[in-house]
Amino acid sequence: MPVLIPRNVDELVEVFQANPQAKLLAGGTDYMVEVNLHGRKPETMISLRQVKELTEWSIRSTQSQITIGAGLPYADMEHGEIARVVPALAQAARTVGSPQIRAAGTLGGNLGTCSPAGDSLPVLAALGATIHVIGPDGNRDIDFVDFMVGVKKNSLLPSEFVHSVSLPIIEGWQGYAKVGTRNAMVISTASACLVRDIDEGIVTIALGSVGPTIIRAYSAESWLMKSTSLRSGAPLDPSVAQEFGRRVAQESRPIDDHRSTAEYRRHAVGVLAQRLLTRSFS
Repeated sequence: MPVLIPRNVDELVEVFQANPQAKLLAGGTDYMVEVNLHGRKPETMISLRQVKELTEWSIRSTQSQITIGAGLPYADMEHGEIARVVPALAQAARTVGSPQIRAAGTLGGNLGTCSPAGDSLPVLAALGATIHVIGPDGNRDIDFVDFMVGVKKNSLLPSEFVHSVSLPIIEGWQGYAKVGTRNAMVISTASACLVRDIDEGIVTIALGSVGPTIIRAYSAESWLMKSTSLRSGAPLDPSVAQEFGRRVAQESRPIDDHRSTAEYRRHAVGVLAQRLLTRSFS
């Protein structure tokens, strides 16, 4: 099996166009499990390790935006400036596997796999991320809501790849939480990211592992805006948080599988929503 090693983005575009059936590999924390345990045998691999541009990140203060390269490891998101401006992403990054996995796994890998259990994906959905992709026909930007189209399915065209992700830097509170079958190094049974934007006076919440894609609980968000003032410093009525959790749970679409039952997932995501909203007011 040949392994192709482009050295920059231009080479990557050329190599991928010439080998459209090849599999891209950055950290390989998900795909190599498929190869080793489930018999997937790609004819050609394209290693992204030498494409340094994919590991770069930058903050545009004038636009209140951070852009993170698709190849940046989760370990680099756990602390420092990225964690300061996007704390929910740092929280999600810290829940990804072991330290060894976090040193290899990437945002681009989560987006390429597009599993509903991907830890970073509820954060991207709640913040309204923009996915920057590159292909033979040039660059294009995809809103996260249009990127993930099904279980492990995305809207990338042939020979397109994720270059980077842009996230807004908000004034307010954001947090991520998940439930699994143990306390660490576990695929999520249910997860949620909540963002409270003080400037805009809105709350957004996105759910993972409780549907075929990441779910934005739009109805619950709308109800909350009508039920309480999200700009004021007034404390949150506990009954509002409880009802918000119930409404969020109603918007989930979980299934029974080997990790959990649909009933438990629905209950868990409602509890996560209630807790995250309460923390956002504390």
